[in-house]
Amino acid sequence: MSDEKPQPCCGPGCCDDATPTPTHSAVDRDTVHDSVRAGYAEIARSGQWSSVRTEPAPSQPSDSGCCGGSSGGGCCGPTTLTPDQVASAVGYAQSDLAALPEGANMGLSCGNPTALASLKPGEVVLDLGCGGGFDCFIASPRVGAAGRVIGVDMTPEMLSKARANLAGRHAQTGLDNVEFRLGEIEHLPVPDASVDVIISNCVINLSPDKRQVWREIARALKPGGRVAVSDLALLKPLPQQVREDVEALVGCVSGADLVEDVRAAALDAGLVDLHLMAKPQYIEAMTSWQDPLYQRIAAALPADARMSDYIVSLDIAARRPVE
Repeated sequence: MSDEKPQPCCGPGCCDDATPTPTHSAVDRDTVHDSVRAGYAEIARSGQWSSVRTEPAPSQPSDSGCCGGSSGGGCCGPTTLTPDQVASAVGYAQSDLAALPEGANMGLSCGNPTALASLKPGEVVLDLGCGGGFDCFIASPRVGAAGRVIGVDMTPEMLSKARANLAGRHAQTGLDNVEFRLGEIEHLPVPDASVDVIISNCVINLSPDKRQVWREIARALKPGGRVAVSDLALLKPLPQQVREDVEALVGCVSGADLVEDVRAAALDAGLVDLHLMAKPQYIEAMTSWQDPLYQRIAAALPADARMSDYIVSLDIAARRPVE
């Protein structure tokens, strides 16, 4: 695990005017879950993020042209992104991508937690927000027949997509070490101290109660177990127009925490040896490829601001202490 620190968050002019992370009521939590579940059900049906369509944010005029009347498959018009391009940009090897079952990669990654985790044969791995099984299927041969990979997701359509590939994956590899469970990452369907490694790829930012997710991570890990997460985080607060954009929530941006809030949540959960490392490649790729959502977010920023001034892809590594 790297000791490299992320780009500083609270330097001059960065977090001086930061507002605290809002506390969500039970109603708010349900609303966020419903919005995320609906968005990811559509992704599961269409096969990739760029096909999602959502209603404009309340502050965004309905005739803006962003999500209305486009053809060619993109949410806000055709996009140049493919799932393999996104995965390659954040560090996945072509050999891993080529071996995946059809449809497992939907372009939802913002990092490579399986590489960060340095998985070993015989380990039990838990993937939070597994989607179509992308990282689970990559982790499977790394832990081998003596290991186990458990994917958890709250979207039934995603789990159906993942489970549909199990038989073919078994025939291809001879391994029968992957399973998928329905559940929310705030309430993981696993016993206490039962998992060697927890991974997650661009999912924790979607939760309305991220501190509860980190507490669940600490609960599920065995003593000495480790967590490897790739997620989006904020270097400073986003404008209100972006924070209210439902599509930006589903796109893993508007729900993201400040870097220092991520650090505090992991430490408060009792994890140790915490390392955070900023990975700018994802934001650079999405910006240079003119992803429609990122174009709209950029348009809502101050005139002289860049996306990378606000958003960062963050690798997070830590472990539960040995008791």
